[in-house]
Amino acid sequence: MVVSYSTLLILLCLLQVKHMLADYFLQTKMMLDGRGQYLHLGRFLHAGVHAVGSVAAFALVGTPFAFIIPVVLLEWAVHFHIDWWKGRHTADLKLTPADAAYWRASGVDQALHQLTYVGMIWLWLMAAAAP
Repeated sequence: MVVSYSTLLILLCLLQVKHMLADYFLQTKMMLDGRGQYLHLGRFLHAGVHAVGSVAAFALVGTPFAFIIPVVLLEWAVHFHIDWWKGRHTADLKLTPADAAYWRASGVDQALHQLTYVGMIWLWLMAAAAP
């Protein structure tokens, strides 16, 4: 796997576009309803959409599948739990988009997702640098 600054920036952009599509264009009503429940099929599927998108992003920059699969499974679990926290938090406090605390929770949720991508890219760089 060859890593350059260009490849790194392309991967970052692919993950950003994937995130926008998965969070804002590909969510269904089932994915959005009942998000405060832990075992929630919609959240399971939503995190899966993110995982599939990340597989595509890493594959497009030539990443070996032996790296992609464990990293994307970890991303799925992290994404699932970040969204569960936000769903539970907003449901417990009965927050709606009319509440400032709802938007703070959304901001924390999005920041944690972005930090997940930083971690994934860091792992990708470490794997590329390994002999």
